[in-house]
Amino acid sequence: MKELLFSYGTLQLKKVQLESFGRELNGTKEILTGYKLEQLEITNKTVLDKSQQNFHPIAVPTHDPNDQITGTLYEISEEELKQADLYEVNDYKRVKATFHSDKQGWVYVKS
Repeated sequence: MKELLFSYGTLQLKKVQLESFGRELNGTKEILTGYKLEQLEITNKTVLDKSQQNFHPIAVPTHDPNDQITGTLYEISEEELKQADLYEVNDYKRVKATFHSDKQGWVYVKS
């Protein structure tokens, strides 16, 4: 079964995709409404090695329809979704969301 996963940060990077999933992901541009981005300092060495970035964006719910995050909605397998869970640190939680296109998928937001 295919899953949809929205990325607004480092999961869009080719290096992170190759090291996390063993392939480049295919996706389409998408918008998540009712969230804003903040920065999160990453201390997990495995994540730092993959992303090579000390700070990652993190989606914070505002419930304000004027707040929007742009990113990419990827079609992935259930196994790849589990691999994405392993990549994200505990400050993130995975939730189901409805996007601007009315498609539903997963997104990692602030815990």
